[in-house]
Amino acid sequence: MEEPDTEPPLTVVPGADPARTQLCFEWGPAEMLLCETLFGRRGGERRGAPGGSAGPAPTGCGVAGGGDGALGPSRVFVVRRDQDIYMETLRKLFNESHGIFVGLQRCEEERAARARNAQLVQVSKNYRSVIRACMEDMHQAAISARDSALHSQYSIQLCFFQVSILSAMELIWNLCEILFVEAAPAGPLLLRLLDWVQLHICDVDNMVREVLGSENPSKHKLFWNVVDIFVLQGRMDEARHLLSKEAIANPTSMNMYKILDDLMKKMPVPSLGNTQTLTEMELKWQHWHEECQRYLQDGTFASNSHMESICKILLGDENAILEKKELMTTWYHFLVTRLLYSHPTVKPMELRFYAQSSMDMFLGEESNPEPLDTILMAAFEFELHQVIKECSVALSNWWFVAHLTDLLDHCKLLQSHNLYFGSNMREFLLLEYASGLFSHHSLWQLGVDYFDHCPEYGRVYLELHIERIPLNTEQKALKVLRICEQRQMHEQVRSICKIMAMKALRNNRLGSALSWSIRAKDAAFATLISDRFLKDYCERGYFSDLDLIDNLGPSMLLSDRLTFLGKYREFHRLYGEKRFSEAARLLLMLMTAHIAPCSFWMTLLTDALPLLEQKEVIFSAEQTYELMRCLEDLTARKLDKQKFQDDDVETMKVEMLRLALARNLARVIVKEGTLEGS
Repeated sequence: MEEPDTEPPLTVVPGADPARTQLCFEWGPAEMLLCETLFGRRGGERRGAPGGSAGPAPTGCGVAGGGDGALGPSRVFVVRRDQDIYMETLRKLFNESHGIFVGLQRCEEERAARARNAQLVQVSKNYRSVIRACMEDMHQAAISARDSALHSQYSIQLCFFQVSILSAMELIWNLCEILFVEAAPAGPLLLRLLDWVQLHICDVDNMVREVLGSENPSKHKLFWNVVDIFVLQGRMDEARHLLSKEAIANPTSMNMYKILDDLMKKMPVPSLGNTQTLTEMELKWQHWHEECQRYLQDGTFASNSHMESICKILLGDENAILEKKELMTTWYHFLVTRLLYSHPTVKPMELRFYAQSSMDMFLGEESNPEPLDTILMAAFEFELHQVIKECSVALSNWWFVAHLTDLLDHCKLLQSHNLYFGSNMREFLLLEYASGLFSHHSLWQLGVDYFDHCPEYGRVYLELHIERIPLNTEQKALKVLRICEQRQMHEQVRSICKIMAMKALRNNRLGSALSWSIRAKDAAFATLISDRFLKDYCERGYFSDLDLIDNLGPSMLLSDRLTFLGKYREFHRLYGEKRFSEAARLLLMLMTAHIAPCSFWMTLLTDALPLLEQKEVIFSAEQTYELMRCLEDLTARKLDKQKFQDDDVETMKVEMLRLALARNLARVIVKEGTLEGS
């Protein structure tokens, strides 16, 4: 079982008065809703409650304080667990890293081990480049905010704080890339650590420009500091270049300069290729080290303390290196410098011993390491799970640990680590990160892909979160719907369509409501909307949304009422095209099939009147008898016959229909008799 977490930090709710208020809370998927209640603390009495009733405090209330007297207007607070999601300056980090993540999941599994390792290293560098780009943008934004009077001091401090967080993230990621992803062996390991130090620890470019821009660089007060920093970082070419200016300015030191320059030039360094073995490297380094020792013991540099100090550093003198503590600023810079000049062929598993002793020597045994120190030390000790755990606690969002863990999982470094609640570490962290994305109004779309690549619980989480997305517009609803349809999430598809259909119906947009109900395959709702269409037709005398009704196609079979609506519209189309015989057959079919609502029968019979009055006989005798039967059925089914008889309009319609049917029947009999006689 996992070790219990430490106590979470206290969150202060701004504006809440602990002397007077009590807070009620409700958990959400990515945030918590807090509100001030009208509950007093004394005896659970409720003050100022609606109706003046009293009762115990509700379940789920976190007490911030009590007090007497009624409260003023309540306020609502939203406490988010992942506030970084809402920072505009971090949008670039989330968006661009999403593309890298998806590309990594789709990589070919059958690639050769060496090619795969190179690809993973490149993916790691891509992640780091995104962090650095975001950090530079944030730094520029902080500088702009500082120069502008429109930004508060708090927002400026927040920007610089985020810059420091991003810088620490890149520092940790780069070290993990060297130790775990690339897994640099002895020799190249030191070169990678030197690059790491030069990139992250000490930026001397401004100091170099200041020194070289002066009239006499060797006399500048920062000259020897810059030389020392170059030496401490193993940047021998730059250090030799600066020392040449000292030799030119002081000819008396030319001999010492040449000797020191020769020592620095001949210093053996590990090779990235296979040009030399570790044994050859160690022999060369031992001979070089003995030569440095000989010059120091001979007092060659005794007349120049700066050069003597550099020679001691080349010999790996820990005291001499620690004298430059202010120039290194961090214990891990001291560690890399110490390894460079004392143990250049250090093996990966030996790092833990040198790292711990270097931190103790640099910080002192009584000092407490910062969270960053703890994380880096865990990395040097190859405690991968401890690195992830400490980063989860120290960093302000899940982005870092989620993506780093995913990358390390692809490196096959986390295969044996399952959490006690049924998931593995990679999936757990990706689920947490994606859940945070779903709390944002637009970043939720990125979260979908993260859930897709969590094989155990990803779909369950996606189903739960996608139901909580507010469907503010049809465009957003269509986007969510497309995501659900692509993943065969049929229940969510129906739910979204029903919600949008109900919204459209409330706004009296019948066409949109019908379209959504058809998409949801909801027969009951389609019937309801079809009835609304027919009701509107009776009131207005025409159909709205003709394009939709004319193109229902097979969708009209969803319900009988929808079928009737589609066929009734087809009747109108046939009548408009003067295809009276086809229109008459369709109208009669609609009546005899009993799919029309009873309230609409009179409308159908009334629609038959123009066909009955045509010069050409449209209805046959048999069809006319069917219409007569339908008319009598209609009058017989009226429950309130007295009311029907009192309705002059209805009575007149019935009489007109009876007269038209009788006349049509007479015309048909004459016509059919004439045909038989001839």
